[in-house]
Amino acid sequence: MTDGPLIVQSDKTLLLEVDHESADAARQAIAPFAELERAPEHVHTYRVTPLALWNARAAGHDAEQVVDALVSFSRYAVPQPLLVDIVDTMARYGRLQLMKHPAHGLVLVSLDRAVLEEILRHKKIQPMLGARIDDDTVIVHPSERGRIKQMLLKVGWPAEDLAGYVDGEAHQIDLDYESSDWHLRDYQELAADSFWAGGSGVVVLPCGAGKTMVGAAAMAKAKATTLILVTNTVAGRQWRRELLARTSLTEDEIGEYSGERKEIRPVTIATYQVITRKTKGEYRHLELFDSRDWGLVIYDEVHLLPAPVFRMTADLQSRRRLGLTATLVREDGREGDVFSLIGPKRYDAPWKDIESQGWIAPADCVEVRVTLTDAERMAYATAEPEERYKLCSTARTKLPVVESILAKHKDAPSLVIGAYLDQLDELGEHLNAPVIQGSTRTKEREELFDAFRRGEIPVLVVSKVANFSIDLPEASVAVQVSGTFGSRQEEAQRLGRLLRPKHDGGQAHFYSVVARDTLDAEYAAHRQRFLAEQGYAYRITDADDLLGPTIG
Repeated sequence: MTDGPLIVQSDKTLLLEVDHESADAARQAIAPFAELERAPEHVHTYRVTPLALWNARAAGHDAEQVVDALVSFSRYAVPQPLLVDIVDTMARYGRLQLMKHPAHGLVLVSLDRAVLEEILRHKKIQPMLGARIDDDTVIVHPSERGRIKQMLLKVGWPAEDLAGYVDGEAHQIDLDYESSDWHLRDYQELAADSFWAGGSGVVVLPCGAGKTMVGAAAMAKAKATTLILVTNTVAGRQWRRELLARTSLTEDEIGEYSGERKEIRPVTIATYQVITRKTKGEYRHLELFDSRDWGLVIYDEVHLLPAPVFRMTADLQSRRRLGLTATLVREDGREGDVFSLIGPKRYDAPWKDIESQGWIAPADCVEVRVTLTDAERMAYATAEPEERYKLCSTARTKLPVVESILAKHKDAPSLVIGAYLDQLDELGEHLNAPVIQGSTRTKEREELFDAFRRGEIPVLVVSKVANFSIDLPEASVAVQVSGTFGSRQEEAQRLGRLLRPKHDGGQAHFYSVVARDTLDAEYAAHRQRFLAEQGYAYRITDADDLLGPTIG
């Protein structure tokens, strides 16, 4: 027995004592292969899952490192069957390999003949395979490269894809260090190198850490036509501005494929929304994927990838694919599809590591609990179950609380973020602040964001359209009044709006206003799990305690 911060249990759960002096080191050591499940005040619960172990294996971690991390930080002896299971599970990755055969094209090669025999008899995998070349090799239909990886993952034999990639149409792209004084940060360079070495996969970096620059670095390595998929038009135009400022690309080389424009150029930036729009029951715009011989496809905010794009990506396996995200958490549980179709996690930097280097701002996270009035409480208690969350999260009792928070941070550029439009409209009127929501035209959004960046608008009220890929570097306060139920990735993205380093070196303040004794509080606890995994601790305060001296 040692005094380690970790208790490793035979059911594959890990209990981390948060207040232990080695807790941060232990958290970083287990992060590559364990997923946070619960994060109350003193003990966090992680779980070791096969997908997490396979992601770790694909990222270059071996079983010995995983075992060493558990043994080093565990307070008690680690259950021997668990260690054996970890070694066995990680050994399943790559026992089947997709390769390019000089005569037969795409083939599946087995390093373990029994495994090949097993999958040859699987009813759903069988139709994807062609003739058997020898005892260890079978032909795979080229069109099934993505789908067979999905199926092999589901049956517990994740294949390592070594079949290579087409170069695509060559197009000169270089990083431009001369026209503006900048350079790739070490972790950005390492992320781009890790992606390029693997050929496809996902880079996980905190919001504000410069994921766009990783994309630009990957483009400079590929030197080929590139398709960039983004969440919305505003995000796409930010990509365009960054690429024009940081690379050799010119205006004429970058096209926008959105609801407003349909330009296909050597570098084309398209929105998920347009690509997945149906016309007469068909996804007409998916033909964009075939419109050029793309050498690289970049998926921004890959955790939001819509199902139709997954299906199309299954046919893009011969092209290099880079997924960028702040969190691999998907609320629909399709992390396995990201692993199979975009690629495994190639690089992951803990948020607190990047913060300690000064590249993102430190953040103070506060949950402010409000007590509903008797009338609101009764309305909540008697409401239909499906109406309760909206009722408690949009309670008018929150209005003065939001106002008092903003008063405490007078003159600080602030965002008020919510999910319900009628609540946002009411807040906008109450605070005399402009509201940006889904129906706000792109031109108006950009004008308001620009005015906010220049300091002309101190407070913006925004819906979930501002959750992703919006660059508001000076925003230092965010007040969250409602969210998409218990969405962990939304919480991470909202905090991310504040994490660009501040010119004065100050910290960010993230408030979540929550109605106590309701679903609002329950969902808030769930939303905070991902950030807890990254080392952010929420302070809980009562709304009545907020009225204090104004912060200058």
